[in-house]
Amino acid sequence: MGRPVVHWELWSEDPKRLSDFYKDVFDWEIRHIPEIDYHLVETKGEGGIDGGIMTPKQGPWPGNMAFYIDVDDIEAYCEKILKAGGKVVVERMDVPEGWGIRAF
Repeated sequence: MGRPVVHWELWSEDPKRLSDFYKDVFDWEIRHIPEIDYHLVETKGEGGIDGGIMTPKQGPWPGNMAFYIDVDDIEAYCEKILKAGGKVVVERMDVPEGWGIRAF
């Protein structure tokens, strides 16, 4: 069985401007969470997934977008990624409840 993408992030030097753009054009609901300087995106689309807009605090950026895949055993998948030649860019972290973000 394949593993689904459950969250995405756009990385931007100006997340507020990018958030306003997507809100205006696509009518997305975007809530800024100042404690983590993160813009949580609810696309309100049927069958789609929600995400976020942010400026990464670490550099250099490996790209301008990240996506998150739901797995049943994160340590096992990290090993599979490393064996396949990939790398872990950000270590596992817990996300506090109430922000509307799934724990990764």
